[in-house]
Amino acid sequence: MSIRSLIRPVTHRIIQHPDTDVTHEAECLHCSWTAKPSTSTEAVDVECMSHAGRSNHRGFRRVVTGFAFVVREGENPVPPEASPTPTDG
Repeated sequence: MSIRSLIRPVTHRIIQHPDTDVTHEAECLHCSWTAKPSTSTEAVDVECMSHAGRSNHRGFRRVVTGFAFVVREGENPVPPEASPTPTDG
């Protein structure tokens, strides 16, 4: 008796994880100044422009952090509950 596998293509898509927000950050390329991380890109941009106005530093590194979730076609786009962590017993 042999074991057979059925392999079929399944369409996937990647979405923003529904339980998280995107975080925007920035840091000056000329000194150690950093903007306060925020879910608002506009708030971080305003902080960068304020820093540029005070210091004449015009270069910034911007970082956007988000968490993704892969969903199979036809699957509920809500991630399963996180597995409980084992407890010491």
